[in-house]
Amino acid sequence: MTYCIGLKLNDGMIFASDSRTNAGMDDVAKFCKMSVFERRGDRVIVLLSSGSLSGTQAVISVLEQRCVAGDPVPNLWGALTMFDVAILVSDAMREVDRRDGQYLQETEGGFNASFIIGGQIRGEAVRLFRIYAEGNFIEAGEDTPYFQTGETKYGKPIIDRVIKRSTSLADATKCVLVSFDSTMRSNISVGMPIDLLCYDRDSLEVVKRRRIDHDDVYFKALTQRWGEGTREVFRQLPEQLW
Repeated sequence: MTYCIGLKLNDGMIFASDSRTNAGMDDVAKFCKMSVFERRGDRVIVLLSSGSLSGTQAVISVLEQRCVAGDPVPNLWGALTMFDVAILVSDAMREVDRRDGQYLQETEGGFNASFIIGGQIRGEAVRLFRIYAEGNFIEAGEDTPYFQTGETKYGKPIIDRVIKRSTSLADATKCVLVSFDSTMRSNISVGMPIDLLCYDRDSLEVVKRRRIDHDDVYFKALTQRWGEGTREVFRQLPEQLW
């Protein structure tokens, strides 16, 4: 399983993904599920992947090869808008499905890959999309400024309570990390390291990106304070009157 989340806020965007993959209880590994296509001053495109590792890696490889090939092959470097980027990712997914889907259907239940993609291309605002395994997609709007994939239910409550379009990038980062802590505490299929990226609107470059592992001092302090604060608030709640 996996957990990925992308947020579109007034000040920019936050992306985060875990790194655990498993094909059974005794076959657990770590793979980065965040891919970044950056051309400073022109575009920043971030992809978060969930689903079958072989499927998502194949899609990323198709996108990378098309970028290397350049014109006249449609590719991420030549996309005029983030909507065009979503279409290119969707096309790559369907290409992999056409090639591998019938064989995967016999053994693994079919092609299974989905993405959260977001970023900014010079000349337009930041945009965020959720692409489903079938290749269709939706875009984040004013009412729902975030998308999640994978094991979402444990980390969703804190996101719903805190995140608004006006939330600062600093507060959103803390909220996302608490969301991951809640998820990892309740589901063994989601695990560290956490890949985290914070994008400042209109900067057109990636400056804030890091990988958080078990020994990260900040993450330890954050989760400890959150746990202590939650227990303290719980103790202060009014008792039920019978």
